[in-house]
Amino acid sequence: MSLDSEQVEQFVRDGYLKLEGAFPADVGERCVRELWEATSCSRADPTTWTQPVIRLGGFSTPPFREAATTPALHDVFDTLVGPGRWQRLGGLGTFPVRFPSETDPGDTGWHVEASYAGPDGESRLNHRSRGRALLLLFLFSEVGPDDAPTRIRIGSHLDVPSLLEPAGDEGREWLSLCQDAVAASEHRPVTLGTGTVGDVYVCHPFLVHAGQPHRGRTPRFMAQPPLVPTGALDPYAADPSPVERAIALASQDTDRR
Repeated sequence: MSLDSEQVEQFVRDGYLKLEGAFPADVGERCVRELWEATSCSRADPTTWTQPVIRLGGFSTPPFREAATTPALHDVFDTLVGPGRWQRLGGLGTFPVRFPSETDPGDTGWHVEASYAGPDGESRLNHRSRGRALLLLFLFSEVGPDDAPTRIRIGSHLDVPSLLEPAGDEGREWLSLCQDAVAASEHRPVTLGTGTVGDVYVCHPFLVHAGQPHRGRTPRFMAQPPLVPTGALDPYAADPSPVERAIALASQDTDRR
């Protein structure tokens, strides 16, 4: 799944790309069977769906490794992050499995993903996106507008670098950074991460996004692993990757203001 120049520029501008059919649907179904077993809920009995969300950890059995390591995905990772600059996924996780429910799941606020732990174990992130080259959203079920699709603020990744650069490589504590990033990106338009089994959203690590309650009929299965870099990103490199270039672009826009 080679990206053309227009898709690369869309990623730099918008902060995400939707890759349709990035892994085979039959592989996805094998994964879903394992996920249903892990929830301890019955696929055929909605009365067992008593919680609005069940969070499952990482899975590294063969179908999950197969879904995570397709040649199509590897081509995209090479294009956006750079050959040899990302670590191969050994599986997938975490899975926030969302069930149809009128109960507030309590985890639907806008945020940016943290990427590493500070000296006291606190969640942090820095302007080089230490520990995270991409945020990945793997769809393992049909996800329509009512099925708790992830909300994405288009272009919001460009609002984050100026909030992180003054803190240098030490970075900022996650919660306070999120509060500032949410406020800074309020003007951005919103799109929904809809799709079908096998689709993957490839997102910039600074993208502001949010979950939402499930108002549909069929539980939503999605993995949201990081793609881990092999080293620190360098937005000021002579030949920056698209991920790095987006950070540099945001910094230049801030300087011109």
